[in-house]
Amino acid sequence: MRKVQWQEMFQDELEAAYARCPVVYFTYGMCEPHGPQNALGLDEVKAHAIACRAAHAHGGIVAPPDFWHIHEIGGYAIWAEGAIGRPERHWMTSLPPWQHFKNICYHIRAAEALRFHAAILLTGHYGPNWQDLVRLAKLLQPRVGVRLYALPEFESNYKGFTGDGRQTGDHAGKVETSLLWALRPDCVDVSRIPAGGGRPFAMGPDAPQSDRRVGERMVADEVEFLGNKAREMLAEYDALKPAHEFTTYEAVERFWREVAEPELANFESMQPKWATQPDLPADSPWRENAPVPGNWRG
Repeated sequence: MRKVQWQEMFQDELEAAYARCPVVYFTYGMCEPHGPQNALGLDEVKAHAIACRAAHAHGGIVAPPDFWHIHEIGGYAIWAEGAIGRPERHWMTSLPPWQHFKNICYHIRAAEALRFHAAILLTGHYGPNWQDLVRLAKLLQPRVGVRLYALPEFESNYKGFTGDGRQTGDHAGKVETSLLWALRPDCVDVSRIPAGGGRPFAMGPDAPQSDRRVGERMVADEVEFLGNKAREMLAEYDALKPAHEFTTYEAVERFWREVAEPELANFESMQPKWATQPDLPADSPWRENAPVPGNWRG
């Protein structure tokens, strides 16, 4: 099978793939509890595998996976208190929002320096971080030639679990478990789902309804969506013929200082809580990264 993963390709393979389709996929996720039935890296394993299938089907290059993402702060910490509880070890690969998003700016710089025509930023980690990813892409777009499109993985799953589009994403429930089961069956073991119910290790309540065949259909939907989006972006690039000027470290640092950092306080993932969430209990171990009012760095 033709290679599509950047880190596994030789120079001539990369050049040939670029010539066929100058699109790069950046995928994001993390290791976090996803029930006893799923490997902890579900978010990024899922997003990266979907991007690889899209690149195989429609062309493009998939950047190395990024397993470090936002958690343990604000609404994510409150969610963790309720869904994960207080295990001795949670096995997360967490970063604060400002570090995650600055890293993404450097990823786009690499795409710009290589003269990619389009970059699709696909996150498999849910919560409001995806809204901030979309916002960051919009802030970057006027400054870069590469066409940008950012989305949560469930946006590309436009028919959802039931086929009518009414249910899209979940957390370690029937949707995510079915997707991972279809993509990486070695990372799913449904025999680990407890027969007595409950939600151990942040498992979704409907996880017993997981179905690998439904997962395969959802994956096909996502691959089709991404292929169509890549073609739209390439057509836009060809029409605009933009310059590529966001190519240096200094360009990233200047953008971060002048544009991104002043906006961070408004990012959804920087808020102390999500709309209807309760406060963290005073004795919660998840409080240690709580943002300090007036100081977005916490």
